This record gives sequence, C-alpha cells and structure tokens, in this order.
Amino acid sequence: MDLLKQLHIEPNPSATYCGGHGWISSNGKTIPCINPATEAQITQVQTCSAEQYELVMQNSAAEFQRWRHLPAPKRGELIRAIGDKLRQYKDPLGSLIATEMGKIKQEGDGEVQEMIDIADLAVGQSRMLYGKTMHSERPQHRMYEQWHPLGIVGVISAFNFPMAVWSWNAFLAAIAGNTVVWKPSSKTPLCAVAVQHICNQVMEVAGYPGVFSLFLPEDRSTSERFIHDPRVGLMSFTGSSATGHKVAAAVSARMGKYLLECSGNNAIIVDQSADLKLVIPAIVFGAAGTAGQRCTTTRRVLVHHSIMDEVCEKLRHAYAQIKPGNPLQTDVLMGPLIDATAVDRFVQVIETLKNDGAQILAGGKSLPGPGYFVEPTLVRMEEQKDMVKQETFAPILYLMPYDTLEHAIALQNDVPQGLSSAIFTQDLKTAETFLSVVGSDCGIANVNIGTSGAEIGGAFGGEKQTGGGREAGSDSWKAYMRRQTNTINWSDELPLAQGIRFDLE
Repeated sequence: MDLLKQLHIEPNPSATYCGGHGWISSNGKTIPCINPATEAQITQVQTCSAEQYELVMQNSAAEFQRWRHLPAPKRGELIRAIGDKLRQYKDPLGSLIATEMGKIKQEGDGEVQEMIDIADLAVGQSRMLYGKTMHSERPQHRMYEQWHPLGIVGVISAFNFPMAVWSWNAFLAAIAGNTVVWKPSSKTPLCAVAVQHICNQVMEVAGYPGVFSLFLPEDRSTSERFIHDPRVGLMSFTGSSATGHKVAAAVSARMGKYLLECSGNNAIIVDQSADLKLVIPAIVFGAAGTAGQRCTTTRRVLVHHSIMDEVCEKLRHAYAQIKPGNPLQTDVLMGPLIDATAVDRFVQVIETLKNDGAQILAGGKSLPGPGYFVEPTLVRMEEQKDMVKQETFAPILYLMPYDTLEHAIALQNDVPQGLSSAIFTQDLKTAETFLSVVGSDCGIANVNIGTSGAEIGGAFGGEKQTGGGREAGSDSWKAYMRRQTNTINWSDELPLAQGIRFDLE
C-alpha cells in the first residue's frame, strides 16, 4: 500500500533488526498485520527465530561496549536528529497507527508527537545526568555519587501505544548510555518496523547501528527467554497486571531490574460545584478515546448524588454523537477495538453487568462487520461491584453516585489498580483533600482535567497493581542507570569511618 511505501517498508518485511546486520530475513513463521477497521490484511511480517534472537542480543551487548564511551551530550545530539526525522514522518506514522491499531488519526498523530516530545526531553536530559557531592566525616576526603548505564534495556510494549511507549523508554535509556532491544506487540508489528527503520537511518549514518534493536519472536519460548535473559539490565514491560506479575517474578529471580506499567481503572470524581462544561468533554474523551483501550482510560465516574441525573443525561446526549467508524476519517471520534477477542470480551462484560442489575444508559452492543466495532457504553450502577473493579479494555463507562467526599475517595481507591485519577470541583478544600495523603492513591491525580492525556514533562506511572514504574519526566532517567558512590582520600593518613581504629604493629 502507498502508506508503507512512504515509510520505506518493503512488502512482507522482516520484524527483526540487528545492528551491523540490518533487517534479518527469516524463512520461518510470519504474522499477518490486520486493519481492525476493515479486517483486511495489510501485509505480513517475518518473525524472529531463536538463533536470530541470540544474534540480536550478542550485537546489542557488543554495541553497548562502544556506545557507553560516547559522551552523554553527544548521545543526545543523535536523539535530537531522530526527533527531527520523526517530525518529517509524523503524518504517515500517525496514519499507520490509525490503520494498524485503530485509534483515530488525531490520536495517532498525537502519539507520534509524544515521541518527538520525549526526544526533546531526552536531549536536554543528556546534559543533566547529575550526581550529588557530599561532605565526608573524615578530613581531606571527598565523596560524590555518579551514574553509569546498565547495559541492555529491554522494552516489551503493548498494542495500544505501539510507538510512543517504546520511545519513552528508548530515548532516555539511550542518552543514559544503554542499548535497547524492543519486543513489540504481535498485534501492531508494522508500527514497530516503521519506527525502527526511521530511527536507525540516523544511527547507521552516525556509526552506531546497534543501539536500537527489534525482534518479534516466532513463539512464546523466545519471549520467555528474553525476560529471563541475564544480559538485560532492565526490563520495561507495558501490559496487563497479570502478565506484569510474571515479568516481575522472572526478572527478580535473576536479580534484574524491572519497570512495570500495567493496568489502570481510573476514576473521575464530580462534586456538586463542578463546572459541567469541563466535566462532560473530559469524561467523553477519557472514556471513548482510543475506544477505551488506554491504561489511562476513564472507566468510572463518581458523581455527587445531587447532580447524578443531570450528569447522566448530559453524557447520554454526548454519547449519541459518537459514531464509531474508519479512524482515518476526520469526523470519526472512535475507531474499532483491536481484534475479535476484544469484541467478545466486551459482549461478555455487558451480559454480566445486565445480570448484576446494571442500567445500560447508552450503547452496550457490538456492531456488525467488517471491523471490530462496538458502541461506546454508559452503565449506571448504584454500587461498585466486582466487575467494576476489573479493567476491561473497551469503551465501557460506569457511573456511580456518592454522598460525601470521603465516600467518593474510598470508592475511587477501592480497586486493585492505581494509575490515574481526577476530580472536578470549584472548592479549594475539596481539591486539596483529593491531592493530600488521605486522597487519591494513584500515581497521577488531576484537578479539573481528565485521567488521560499525560504530558512527558511529568513522571508517568501508577501504584498497586499498576506496578509502581515511572516513565518520562522528572528524574525517571535514573531507572536506566546504576548509582555509584565514590570516596577519594587525598590525605596522607587512612582514617576509618565512625572513628574506628584498627592499629597494626
């Protein structure tokens, strides 16, 4: 198709990139790339064998030995060049995300912009890998700390952000002096191939072709091998909490480091003073954007009982305007789910909710094909039942009333996940209570904006079953480095710490 030509992707491309060897062809298994809006096959990609995986890892380890010697500001200059290259390809990359993943074109372009933004952040950070100095208790001694790269950083990304999540990790890891090996989702491999191709155009010209590597395993055993591989200094995983548990256990067993960005079950609290002109669009975008397939999707809305009926009616009116369709069309606000399995899960959850006595205010049905489309769905519930506490990756929004702020905060926090949260209020004390130690237990807590749309300037991540990891912003670069404390004695004596004497004749 023309889009693949624009991105210089060959027909039936390899999904394995190994520095020094380029794109490695395979005679083994291929995986079809499906457009979820039409169910048509875009192309197919070649997978990576166990032998090819080993070649990728060996070359990534060898490249690390060179890359770590390049000064961090010089590494930043190459990330700057990658950011410029991504700017050139923003439009076709955004269209590829819409075509292969199914989010609307605006959101696809926004995801590419996130890569550009994190590249800019990484460039600046490359000159700010600071270590502290501290006073020694011993005379004529100097103490300080410095940071060194870990080696290979592994990135396992999910289908819903098939480009941006890799960049959040890869660009910071690279300026920190690491090499990066990426295992993308098998549901969106073309997005990974396109990004890897563009980034490595820059790296190959610079003489560092092995900093970023890519592989799509032909079977589960190679994925397991990646997680258990002791050469991976940090494993960054984005996906479900259930899989995150397994990744954490496997990496911990080999005393490795891991960074988890797992499930979210995000709530918006709407109090009686809230400005509904802000509330309604925030809820709709948070709940229906990306067809509910974001970890920051708004899944629960807790509304003060005095305005519950009004909010429900306004949301029903707004939802009536959302017509799922081709995500490349400019007037479409919601695309398809990723595949038939996701549609089946949506249908199962709706049936369970009906059996639990929930009231379906809008939507609730899957739509006839072609395409994996469902209706954006509003569900009114009087209490928070077990189904509500589970993350369903679909556009299902639960509306529940509350009486007091303490009640609302308790409902919000009474789920296993702890990623994003928000409150809409015009009351200062209410806002500050929500942000205080007795308020939201999530990694992200917002006032008068929704749960989605995080900026790269702030650390992104959550608590509890979300995993505790942080990406982008603040001091998240430290996750990709190891801390070393240094003490230098420039005296003619050897005083021991704490005044200990160890005299020898």
